[in-house]
Amino acid sequence: MKAAVLYDINAPLQIEQFVLPDIEDDQVRVRLVASGVCHSDWHVIKGEWPFIQVPTILGHEGAGVVEEIGPSVNNVKVGDHVVLSWKRNCGFCEMCQVGYPNLCDEPADPRGLPRFTESDRQMDKFNGLGTFSTETIVPQDIVIPIDKEIPLPQAALVGCGVMTGVGAVLNTANVQPGKSVAVFGCGGVGLNVIQGAMMAGAEPIIAVDILDNKLELSKQFGATHTVNSSQVDPVKAIQELTDGQGTHYAFEAIGLVSDPFKQSILCTRKRGVTVYVGHAPVNTPVDFDARILFLEKTVIGSFYGTCRPRVDFPRLLALYKAGKLKLDELVTRIYPLEEVNEAFTALSQGEVARSVLDLA
Repeated sequence: MKAAVLYDINAPLQIEQFVLPDIEDDQVRVRLVASGVCHSDWHVIKGEWPFIQVPTILGHEGAGVVEEIGPSVNNVKVGDHVVLSWKRNCGFCEMCQVGYPNLCDEPADPRGLPRFTESDRQMDKFNGLGTFSTETIVPQDIVIPIDKEIPLPQAALVGCGVMTGVGAVLNTANVQPGKSVAVFGCGGVGLNVIQGAMMAGAEPIIAVDILDNKLELSKQFGATHTVNSSQVDPVKAIQELTDGQGTHYAFEAIGLVSDPFKQSILCTRKRGVTVYVGHAPVNTPVDFDARILFLEKTVIGSFYGTCRPRVDFPRLLALYKAGKLKLDELVTRIYPLEEVNEAFTALSQGEVARSVLDLA
């Protein structure tokens, strides 16, 4: 197998050859066909998540075909098409039992690490997945079988960006029809927040970004109005679009707790809800006027779209198949694994909604 390895912070990824170990009792070997290029991987490259150790095989948004299963695996069979969840869940802890497996404390599986073809040295995998590779070994609890008619490049995106964005609206915030929504950031996650709001029946849906190309793209996903926050005060613009009241909901989908986060709180009306979807660098302080909250506003976080992968992944893909979820439009560019660094350049420059690595 071959894989893209990050050896050091701010260094280009390198393609290496590896050999996978034999699978264990509860493991699944997956031949990866596609992997999304996610901003979370970029956080690791930039050193903004120091809890992720390097070197490591990056990638956590993958889809492929089951090649081999361990003796106790009972949820998939050889030949199944699958999407991988990057968050394990034990099924027994309090969070799992009350319906929030995304908040389970089960750590990433440290097993199944590939080794170099010419030595016994092993290589770590980001989130226990390492989907920037042609194969991976993972525990069965994160392997979600899907309809074989779904294209795997599109299906891969459900494993992180789509689930995170749409889930923040439908699961975390439970936005109701007719409620107003503002979305700060129109990247891969923000566009899915926008289409989640459209699916929920929100009106209006106001997209905020500093790039006109991203704002134009947001209209395809359901934005009814756009605001370029590099040109106007977004809080004032949003209030003007909502009769001076502000929106019922605001979503911060960038990961910046400076101006966008504060603006996402200020732009909501009394008893409004701000949902923090983006992932900030470690040890980022939050600073805003606490008196804002006297208007009974709520600020909440959304982790992985409050998802239940075995329920939500097939549901989202069924919506795609029915023409009610846009995935084709998200795939801006497809790169071979050898051009993974070019994919990150496009991401960092805001040129794409989502790039996908072709691993077949």
